[in-house]
Amino acid sequence: GVTPDFIRLSIGLEDVNDLIDDLKQALDKI
Repeated sequence: GVTPDFIRLSIGLEDVNDLIDDLKQALDKI
């Protein structure tokens, strides 16, 4: 089954990807 730790990890990874995308967009604007 899917454990809460796995769900938490998945959400954390998605947050990291969002942060990376935001950084890339910010760098493109410079």
